[in-house]
Amino acid sequence: MSTFKAPKGTYDLIPPFSATYLAVRDAIAAPLRKAGYGYVETPGFEDVNLFARGVGESTDIVTKEMYAFETKGGDKLALRPEGTASVLRAALEASLHKQGNLPVKLWYSGSYYRYERPQKGRYRHFSQVGAEAIGAEDPALDAELIILADQAYRALGLRNFRILLNSLGDKECRPVYREALQTFLRGLDLDEETLRRAEINPLRVLDDKREAVQKQLADAPLLRDYLCDACKAYHEEVRALITAAGVIFEDDPKLVRGLDYYTRTTFEFVHDGLGSQSAVGGGGRYDGLSEMIGGPALPSVGWALGVDRTVLALEAEGVELDLPATTSVFAVAIGEEARRVLFGKVTELRKAGIAADFSFGGKGLKGSMKDANRSGARLTVVAGERDLAEGVVQLKDMESGEQAAVALEGLVDAVKAKLA
Repeated sequence: MSTFKAPKGTYDLIPPFSATYLAVRDAIAAPLRKAGYGYVETPGFEDVNLFARGVGESTDIVTKEMYAFETKGGDKLALRPEGTASVLRAALEASLHKQGNLPVKLWYSGSYYRYERPQKGRYRHFSQVGAEAIGAEDPALDAELIILADQAYRALGLRNFRILLNSLGDKECRPVYREALQTFLRGLDLDEETLRRAEINPLRVLDDKREAVQKQLADAPLLRDYLCDACKAYHEEVRALITAAGVIFEDDPKLVRGLDYYTRTTFEFVHDGLGSQSAVGGGGRYDGLSEMIGGPALPSVGWALGVDRTVLALEAEGVELDLPATTSVFAVAIGEEARRVLFGKVTELRKAGIAADFSFGGKGLKGSMKDANRSGARLTVVAGERDLAEGVVQLKDMESGEQAAVALEGLVDAVKAKLA
């Protein structure tokens, strides 16, 4: 037993369970690839100010949850707590927005880090797949991303998720709402920290999960009552487009999300089978984020879906993914000459696109056949010195138990025929 363990609040992905995570990532990414989104990968750490400016200095992520550190050279860095700011930084640094094809459509997958109290569905190291459409203000883009996420979840077999939708207004109408909300919050019995937050970003108070706070917020003014005509029209177009696509959603006038950069469209995917950690993903429009981090005005929209919580949602619904077998053919050799010959045949099978494995370690026939059973292979190839002398191998169907001799030179074709 190793003396080391995974750090608190983290996890290891190991076979066979890791195959489910890979399948979820692939399923979420598949609709994005078909919609013109290109893959982007950013470093696991960034300048700490990228997140302080973009995510918001008043957010819990920046004030309490971010893993920040100083390098030996004096650089102040942070493990990335979310993906949007990093992806936008990468797009700006590479001048993707200057190549004349807006929006820049990107998708990503990776690990993110937040110092939180660990519990099921909330980890200090977690995995997300995300998508960003950078450089265009168009309700059809907002609708496209919501539709693509809905398609991904339905392709996985999920049914019991809900899409919550709201508009946060823009720089024209939100200040008026902000003042009305602050006036309302000042009249409540809130603790000092919450009142401080209300002065910096009052919308964050609406996102407070404490029951005592939520009770006092029952009569809080709603942003939808303060939206300007342009924001109302934009939001109605988003609603109309996703409705026409057959996507079911719920209007949630109190949905604000936890990051400062959101404007106008905001949405969240929730699953009621996950308890308190019901959000499996979400996103929205962030028209001012580029300017916040020193770039030009680039209206943008995006989302991130949690791989960890999506897997938990699948478990909650009892959905079992149809995962491809990791091994289709398992080779068992009896004797040294057979080992050399079958090892070469395994390589041939792999080159032909067939998942094949080999009984390593010089085990006897009984031990090697146990390995074949454990591998889950559909077929087992067995050969000894006598078989080789006759120019054949024994091909066994592990499901039916049927076994037949096939020509050594025709093995690849025989396997293809059996697996077809």
